[in-house]
Amino acid sequence: MTDSGPDGRTRASADAGPVAAAATVEVAPDRTEPPVDAAQRPAGSPAAPARRRRPRRNLLAASVYLAGALWVTARGWLDPGGRLLGSRPDDQGFNEWMLAYAAHAVSHLENPFFTTLQNAPAGVNLMTNVGMQLPGLVLSPFTLLFGAPFSYLLFITLNLAGTGYAWYHVLSRRLVSSRAAAFVGGLFCAFAPALVSHSNGHPHITAQWLVPFILWRVVRLARDARPVRDGLVLGGLVVAQFFVSLEILFLTALGCLMMLLGYLIFRPREALGRAPALLGGLATTGVLVGAAAAYPLWMQFAGPQHRTGHPGNPDVYALTVGSFVRYATESVAGSPTSALPWSPNTTEQSSFYGWPVVVLALAACWWLRREIVVRVLGVVTAVSAVLSIGTTWTWGSRRTAVPAPFALLSDLPIFDSVVVARFALITTAALGVLFAVTGDRLRRMRVTDAGQARLAPRLAAMAALAALLPILPTPLEVRGRAPVPDFVTSGAWQHHVAPGRTLVPVPVRRMTSLYWSSAAVAGFAVPEGYFLGPVSATDATGRWGVEPQPTAKLLTAVSRGERDTAVGPADIAQARSDVRYWRADAVALPDHGPRGYDNLKIVLDALYGPGQRVDDVWLWDVRPFTR
Repeated sequence: MTDSGPDGRTRASADAGPVAAAATVEVAPDRTEPPVDAAQRPAGSPAAPARRRRPRRNLLAASVYLAGALWVTARGWLDPGGRLLGSRPDDQGFNEWMLAYAAHAVSHLENPFFTTLQNAPAGVNLMTNVGMQLPGLVLSPFTLLFGAPFSYLLFITLNLAGTGYAWYHVLSRRLVSSRAAAFVGGLFCAFAPALVSHSNGHPHITAQWLVPFILWRVVRLARDARPVRDGLVLGGLVVAQFFVSLEILFLTALGCLMMLLGYLIFRPREALGRAPALLGGLATTGVLVGAAAAYPLWMQFAGPQHRTGHPGNPDVYALTVGSFVRYATESVAGSPTSALPWSPNTTEQSSFYGWPVVVLALAACWWLRREIVVRVLGVVTAVSAVLSIGTTWTWGSRRTAVPAPFALLSDLPIFDSVVVARFALITTAALGVLFAVTGDRLRRMRVTDAGQARLAPRLAAMAALAALLPILPTPLEVRGRAPVPDFVTSGAWQHHVAPGRTLVPVPVRRMTSLYWSSAAVAGFAVPEGYFLGPVSATDATGRWGVEPQPTAKLLTAVSRGERDTAVGPADIAQARSDVRYWRADAVALPDHGPRGYDNLKIVLDALYGPGQRVDDVWLWDVRPFTR
């Protein structure tokens, strides 16, 4: 027998597992009565206007999410080609190159998972870096028409808006009956410090618009008895996310595992009873994903230039316990220095909720502690937050020698490649869902005294709003970018560099190469670059970039004033050997630049013979040494 709870639902539905609980609230917004099939509802009933209002409310929600995304990225839109958005320009440069290469691969039918157009001639394994094959494919028309900086900025902006609306869509249709509560949940998931800080250069992290749908389809697998159909639908979503961001897919899978763990803790019999349907559906999903991702997975774990692990100690990229109650750099209550002692850098600020939000979350968990959905969300929040601390606990902003739970996982495959702070992305998603559920329950509160019928929920809503306001985002900073020579942007380079051959920008620094290559839509190969790769051909341990060739070191030292312009026969022989190694057709130096560029021309003339002026660069034709 069931009896009614204080929110108008049956106690049986409130105490059901997360799957059943979600199923019981698949109702239209702003409606507390059980759902009625449209065919059974009399014409002209009150639901008809509600249905007509629904698209307008959805459009309003989408417009607010888009406005919020534009607010965060606004400074970049003032000059997409002349400004770098955020505090991590190298990350932006790398991702612009990835989008440029995707457009090149589409138009030239080249391998989207490996290329020698960066780090020539060894190449870069794009699966062990940030592939973004699906976004790159979709954005290819924009990249070819307007350039990689425009596509990057469009991608960053739509990620925030799309993630917010995706959570709103799933929450409002599958978990809560109040669209206002679903809207707040989506707002938190998309504009909490986690995604705003990662908008400083990590579009593959902010591209979370498929995550809510994947989570819901996992729930459907356990609820329904159609494992093949539901498994195929889930498989399609997983494959799509695989080619958007494998890292977010891994974190999503880990979040699902935490959710199932919480369900097993609080409802072991129900969890075991639903296991066959879930496992059957996941088997179908696995077959589809395995078929679609077999070659990319081989490329990542065994292909050329693959790596194992992440460079450095994992705790370098871990959060501190104190980070959860402080404010991020790009929050209203934050400042340029508010997060410095508590996070790895300005990008990895994946917690930073402030004391009010932490207290709000604890209060919500206590108030709704009887609901299994809230209990499970509490487990997910706590476990993911603890993992983000790293292998040892912290005291204040300092790390202690006391082992933390992640120490048990840090050496396992895949876990050894995770940026530890990003476990808190799971925390953010769980909190967003928790606040949506809490808002929904507040809306349906009823008090017998008519004079106080709305007082309690209104006071609670005002307190929640006050807690959330300090973490509203501020616009990301911008900085100017070094202009790419007209020699590159006009396409004049094509008369001097054959397809697939290398143009060597001087100085041979990682980002100069990528900016030039991006401007040419990856039309020519470049040496070095900005990527993760193996230490050597015999050591797959991950490292940043590659050891520069001797001539690259020489030219860098000259540009910095660290050595004079004198070169000997050994330097000349090495320089010509290096351009052969790079498979270069030409070496290019802008005709003007910072101090040291005149010295670079003197050195290059000595190494390769007199250069010629072509448009706004000095060019050295090195084909006599490399062909």
